[in-house]
Amino acid sequence: MAGTDRSAAMPLNAHLRELRSRLLKSGIALALGMVAGWVYYTQIFEWISAPFNDVVAQAKAQGREITLALTGVADPFVLQLQVAAVAGIILSSPVWLYQLWRFITPGLHKHERRWGIGFVIVATPLFAAGVWMAYSVLPVGLNLLFGFTPDGVANIVSVDRYLSFFLRMILVFSVGFIAPLVLIGLNMAGILTGRRLLSWWRWIIFVVFIFAAVATPTGDPINMSLLAAPILLLVTIAIIFSMLNDRRRARKRRREPDFSTLADDELSPLILSDDE
Repeated sequence: MAGTDRSAAMPLNAHLRELRSRLLKSGIALALGMVAGWVYYTQIFEWISAPFNDVVAQAKAQGREITLALTGVADPFVLQLQVAAVAGIILSSPVWLYQLWRFITPGLHKHERRWGIGFVIVATPLFAAGVWMAYSVLPVGLNLLFGFTPDGVANIVSVDRYLSFFLRMILVFSVGFIAPLVLIGLNMAGILTGRRLLSWWRWIIFVVFIFAAVATPTGDPINMSLLAAPILLLVTIAIIFSMLNDRRRARKRRREPDFSTLADDELSPLILSDDE
């Protein structure tokens, strides 16, 4: 594949410059998202703390005490920075998803690179779906974990610990939903074939269920399956797309002339690439 050859021929310094450029653009988008998160800090924190407040209301009805607390002098300021960072990650997701796509597929032709817009169009709602699912599962997980508290003991949860738990859930679920698109990117870059992915189907199922078991805070089969099922569906779609893309490449290669039949002193025809 010509695109893959160009990527493989790229020297290490060029790869590092490419990585620096992608990280810089992603960092700028993240910073702008953090500014928006800082401005709307109150509304965003209410959204983040809503699952915890639901659990608090249920605990009070059962006679248990659960409190979200700040324990340090500088904690309110640090909390606002952390909330702004969470908002920045979510709001800037279209930008850094596109930069991720462009970094893992540097050797594509120009007409193939335009698919990066399609990647972002698909990846952004998938990322949002991962956020929504994590947000939905979070109260169930918190309620189960707080249920282990002995009688007469109050739960005083530091806000930064809850925020770290919240962010981990968001990122883990979202990455799980986006991972199949990364497989498509590797296929388009010529690194993975659809047939190879299909041959790994047993390992894929095993890894997805292990990932779901670790990602879900409860670890019960129902919530684990709720996360694993959509990821497996997306992986299946990625494998089907990869196999169709491999067939398209094979048909394209068959249409190209075979230069091995030409004599040493015979001129080969001039083939212009799609980029020219």
